[in-house]
Amino acid sequence: MPTRWPAALFGAWIVLLAVVYPLQPALHGWLILAGGLSALVAVLVGTYRSQPDDRMPWWLLSAATGLSGLGAAIGNAPSFITNWLLWLEPVGTALLLCSYPVLAVALAGFVRRRTGSSRDLPGLLDAAIVTSGVALLVWTFVIGPRMSDASVNGLEQLLPVADLLCLGLLIRLATVPGRLVASGYWLGAGTGAMLVADVVRASAHGQFALYATAGMAALIPSMAELTRASAAPAAETSRGRLALLAVAALAAPTVLMVKMFQDSQVAGLFLVAVLSLLMLMLVLARMSGIMASHRQAMARERALREASAALVSAADAEAVGLAVRTTVAQLLPGDVPHGVVLAISIAQSEPLSPEAAAQAAVDRATGTAARLVQTRDVDWAVSVRLTQFAETLRCPMVLQDRPTGDPLVGVLHVGAPAWALRELQRSVEVLAGQVALALERIALSHEVARRNSEAYFRTLILNTADVITILDEHDRIRYASPSALGVFGADPTGYRLPDVLHPADQSRLAEALAGVRGGEEMRLLDFRAVGAGRTEVLLEMHCRDLRADQSVAGLVVTMRDVTEQRQLERELTHQAFHDAMTGLANRVLFHDRLKHALARSARDGSVVGVLFIDLDDFKIVNDTLGHAVGDQLLIAVAHRIAGSLRADDTAARLGGDEFAALVENVNDPGAVEETANRILTALASPIDTDAKPLHAVASIGITTTLEAADANELLRQADLALYVAKGAGKNQWRRYQRHLHDEMVERLELRSALDHAVNEGHFLLHYQPIVDLASGVAVGFEALVRWHHPQRGVITPDQFIEVAEESGLIVPMGRWVLEEALRTVADWRRILLPGPAPYVTVNVSVRQFRETGFVDQVRTALQHTGVPPESLMLEITETLLMKDDEQRVWADLSTLREMGIRIAIDDFGTGYSSLGYLRQRPIDVVKIDKTFIDDMVTSPQPLALVSGIVTLARNLQLTVVAEGIEDAAHRDLLVRLGCPLGQGFLFSSPLGPTEVLAWMTGAAAVA
Repeated sequence: MPTRWPAALFGAWIVLLAVVYPLQPALHGWLILAGGLSALVAVLVGTYRSQPDDRMPWWLLSAATGLSGLGAAIGNAPSFITNWLLWLEPVGTALLLCSYPVLAVALAGFVRRRTGSSRDLPGLLDAAIVTSGVALLVWTFVIGPRMSDASVNGLEQLLPVADLLCLGLLIRLATVPGRLVASGYWLGAGTGAMLVADVVRASAHGQFALYATAGMAALIPSMAELTRASAAPAAETSRGRLALLAVAALAAPTVLMVKMFQDSQVAGLFLVAVLSLLMLMLVLARMSGIMASHRQAMARERALREASAALVSAADAEAVGLAVRTTVAQLLPGDVPHGVVLAISIAQSEPLSPEAAAQAAVDRATGTAARLVQTRDVDWAVSVRLTQFAETLRCPMVLQDRPTGDPLVGVLHVGAPAWALRELQRSVEVLAGQVALALERIALSHEVARRNSEAYFRTLILNTADVITILDEHDRIRYASPSALGVFGADPTGYRLPDVLHPADQSRLAEALAGVRGGEEMRLLDFRAVGAGRTEVLLEMHCRDLRADQSVAGLVVTMRDVTEQRQLERELTHQAFHDAMTGLANRVLFHDRLKHALARSARDGSVVGVLFIDLDDFKIVNDTLGHAVGDQLLIAVAHRIAGSLRADDTAARLGGDEFAALVENVNDPGAVEETANRILTALASPIDTDAKPLHAVASIGITTTLEAADANELLRQADLALYVAKGAGKNQWRRYQRHLHDEMVERLELRSALDHAVNEGHFLLHYQPIVDLASGVAVGFEALVRWHHPQRGVITPDQFIEVAEESGLIVPMGRWVLEEALRTVADWRRILLPGPAPYVTVNVSVRQFRETGFVDQVRTALQHTGVPPESLMLEITETLLMKDDEQRVWADLSTLREMGIRIAIDDFGTGYSSLGYLRQRPIDVVKIDKTFIDDMVTSPQPLALVSGIVTLARNLQLTVVAEGIEDAAHRDLLVRLGCPLGQGFLFSSPLGPTEVLAWMTGAAAVA
């Protein structure tokens, strides 16, 4: 049976009852009861069949029809029953009247369900205005006259009032946004017919009309829609609604005019005035709502314009999402909670689920029309973000004329209270359209940028010097960039990459490619290949696995010609670790190889030896023959040292004239010593240079891992052994011994203590007489410095002068000695009797002469003490005679000599100097060293040497002083040789200043 036939049959049944009703007056009560009960059953059946969301309004509607039929049946009961049961007729009237409030409640339920929680204030005001106008008319022309007519019973007076209540709710149901369903129209028609029937005092026919429309409304399929919220947003006020409101507003003046023409007076003026005032207030409220709606529309329009501007400037989807969220927040009142989810369609290789595909199809068909859906029904990724809202406004973003791709760009979801979503629906549709265009613009911009980038990179690949190739699964070259022609001399496309490379590197390449296919990261590797011109080139190769990329589908191998780069790197590495002049290893490489040798020695127990080699007197070669000849000598020495070593050993130049040798893999320390002997032997033969053949004389320091296992310690030991070798003489080697370390520590301690002594003044001077050998009279005194050590007592110069020279402390020490000696001489000159005063001789270091202002220092000291220059003699060492480069020193000596100060050469004969130097230098006195004096009595050779020195000095008009005279035989022999002056323990040991005075005056015996 078709779905609408039950409603049609029921309508026909009620029409049949209404037709029979006037024909059978005796059956009025039963006919009305049958109609009411039939409507009750029809509504219940329809409710059961259609299962509406809310059944309560339908149940109330069925109750209203049942009460109406029962009340009318009781009221029309036969007179013999009503006369017997007097209370029966009032009960029937009460039941009939009760049906109207129940019907009103049912209609209110439909209104509540249709509006949901929407704030449709304009619809409510419109319904109130129309209801007020109708109420004024009904009151004026129906209820008012009936109240003054004694023939009208109370029921006929109350029924129109009850009808007005139902009429107002019916009008409110009609003003709900959206199209009213068929069931609503049936209910409206029945309620209107009932109002008209009550007005014309034919209430029974109105009741039959209500029964028919109520049953038919419940039996048609659309009855369930009447209890569902309307999805339509609040519409603007239409012309028809404005006309209806105008008619309702004109009800009051129309009533006044009609009554004035009819009766020349207005009855019930107060009530007319009240209703007129009420209608005026409602109209003003409605106009205020219209203005508010207009302002809201303007605000939404402004928000949409701002959204359009923001979307135009958006550069990515994140900026679009921010603009959407900002716009939705502006479209809604500030205190309304809401949530926004912008779902953008993404191309996927995997097929969509059936549910998602069906939903996407609905979205494409719907277009940009927004619709309210339950939040639980949307995609889970969206629902979890909007779970606090029961309903969500879902607006697809569809571009039907999209040139490529899915027209469904995405879906805009807005969660908020239902009433806010209905007001927002049209604005969201506009916003969704703008968002779709913005996303499409961004996608097109990215596509244009991608294509430009592809063109850019295509240009780079076509013009890059790197060779870019794509390999298939068999390592065959599918593609090679144009630069391959310049590297290989031919296009390698179609060849296997291993076949292009050097045969020795093919297996290594196969392993590397297999590792890349296995997921390993390929580091940069070098491979050899035959390049253009059949020359061998070195290629730096990198590989990436892009088989999963459909546009590549293979291994991408990038090759770069690094032949010249690697050659340069090798040259730079060689320069960084080798001496540029000799080609030997430098200090860095020597240290590195020493560390590796020590590591091997620790594993296999072999002996490692380190040799430090230093050329003796190399500075003289540079100074006399020039640096070019010196470089030739160094190169030849380097070759000879390297030639003296084994293949496993290392020769190095550490700097200047310092060399080193590393001896590895020997079992006996004697092998290291043999290496030193081989080096000395190799250097023994002359070396030809551009100037003349030269002899390279070297000193060597040796140490082995038997003494130390640390690289730094071995280097320190070898340096110390070299120091000992140089002190022992030239052309020798010395091996490190442990006691050398102790001596060096002691020397460092001595240096530290000496520094403290210089600062604190812990020195004193002793004076040894210089006497006339013939008469024994003292003519002068040599100032000898002594160090008064706090622990070791008085220390003689031979124990600390060398340390003072090395450390430079000799300069402040010499300054003090000079000034103290002159003060002592000044004291002697004041104390001694008038006559020839003895002079004082002071030893001066070459380093003192090298200090700027030494001459001024001597002059100032003489002036402060008042000692004449003739009373001062300065002693210098014999080695200074041979130094032609000390021109400034000799100039200073000449200046001092011109001042009257005498200059003496100390320890003459021990420095291998030529006697010819004596006439070339500003010298006054020659002091013969004690070593010659000791042996001249017993050996003729020292005697002849002393005799020659005395004779030569006399011929050069130089004064001779013999040092170290300890017995009379030495003195007598020197007198016979003609030596005028001497000093030594024969005459006196060194004396303190006061002892000198006593010695000179004869107050004390000569020591």
